[in-house]
Amino acid sequence: QYLYLGAQLDEAHVWATLTKHDSVIFQDNDFEVFLDPDADSHLYAELEINALNTTWDLLLTRPYKDGGKAIDAWEIPGLKTAVHIDGTLNDPRDTDRGWSVEIAWPWKSLAELSYCAAPPKEGDQWRINFSRVEWQHEIVDGKYRKVKGKAEDNWVWSPQGVIDMHRPERWGIVQFSTAKPGEVKVRSDPAAYARYLLHRVLYAQRDYRKATGKWAKGLGDLKLTGAKFDGVELETTRTGFEASAI
Repeated sequence: QYLYLGAQLDEAHVWATLTKHDSVIFQDNDFEVFLDPDADSHLYAELEINALNTTWDLLLTRPYKDGGKAIDAWEIPGLKTAVHIDGTLNDPRDTDRGWSVEIAWPWKSLAELSYCAAPPKEGDQWRINFSRVEWQHEIVDGKYRKVKGKAEDNWVWSPQGVIDMHRPERWGIVQFSTAKPGEVKVRSDPAAYARYLLHRVLYAQRDYRKATGKWAKGLGDLKLTGAKFDGVELETTRTGFEASAI
């Protein structure tokens, strides 16, 4: 009935402040899950949780960089979460060992995000990523306080290439299987490299238009490096541009 997720976060000082559901949880140290079952980079879910077991579940119709907005009113019916503190919460007088998170995310809710099967079938692959937000802190009057002027630090499961979790095409892949551990054959995606090249073109085109006010008519104008773009074609249209890869 559920997709089960677990995380262990080593932490010498476990603290949290937010207690209201759908608060902006990453203002505390937190653990975050991002899910795009059909890997189309649109209509994906995010779940954030802090050491008080306070959650923020939100739906993105598209990434922020593409004009998407978070739908806070979206809820995950039947979601179950639990937090265990290995130490003491909000007590700076001692040294803690960390905290752990358990999540049971109903397949029924995940089915709303795509046309793929939920629960998944043998060999199905979903886009997923995990993030840990950590703020530098100081102890003032016996309480934890974030250090002013310091941005948060971020750990991610698969490298994003930029400080932005909302690039679903950069997330990792989980493959579902009933095979025994060590006997799973990971299914390769023949279109993965083509998608990578096309996203490179997309980002370069946006930078080009920001600098020049127009779309580049050819790949040469984009000055792409680090990969072979021989099989990529680019042309402008009345409303934008089209790129394709063989």
